[in-house]
Amino acid sequence: MKKQHRIALAVVSAAVLAAGCAALPGSVDIGRRTAEVVQASFRAEGPVQLDRLVQDDTNKECSEADAAGKPLAEERAKALEAANMKQVQWPAGDRFLGDWKVGEEIAQNGRGLTWIDDAKVPNGGNCYNCHQISKQEIAFGTLGPSLYQYGKLRGVKDPASPEARAIVQYTWGKIWNAKAYNACSLMPRFGHRILDEQQVRDLMALLLDPHSPVNE
Repeated sequence: MKKQHRIALAVVSAAVLAAGCAALPGSVDIGRRTAEVVQASFRAEGPVQLDRLVQDDTNKECSEADAAGKPLAEERAKALEAANMKQVQWPAGDRFLGDWKVGEEIAQNGRGLTWIDDAKVPNGGNCYNCHQISKQEIAFGTLGPSLYQYGKLRGVKDPASPEARAIVQYTWGKIWNAKAYNACSLMPRFGHRILDEQQVRDLMALLLDPHSPVNE
């Protein structure tokens, strides 16, 4: 079969299939039926509970916008970002940085939040799944931007200095709740039952401590 004929056949087939789906009784309820199937097949076990299936306004509206193939309205996106910013928990005692060596372990650790995980064992950050971080690790994802030399490129010589305050606060907020800065960000909201405050401090040190391999 010639290439042109194959393409034409594929186009016609797609059109017929679309028309058939549109004609199915109750096809407008596909979203509802899908939710019912997911609800029926999902189970609560270990650290995974059925509340995983409940979307808050941010996730719900971003999912709907993505399904429609269009971005959120700017005014609505800003409203959702403001709501998420209120959920950011700032560090006790204004202590933003921990131990970068522990932070590297957290970044490398991909365990947690599945049925087979022990809820008593701390979750990992799985940061390398999406980002390049230190040059020593050659296996990393590219879904997110490279974080290599994160602090150095932003001029952070002393994270405790007044000059570094803005970028330090931004970095904390971004890790804790990325949707406070981009409503439909794909980055997990780590402060929402994924990492605790000390773990976020340690990741902050990995990114901002001048002695971290990230900034060498």
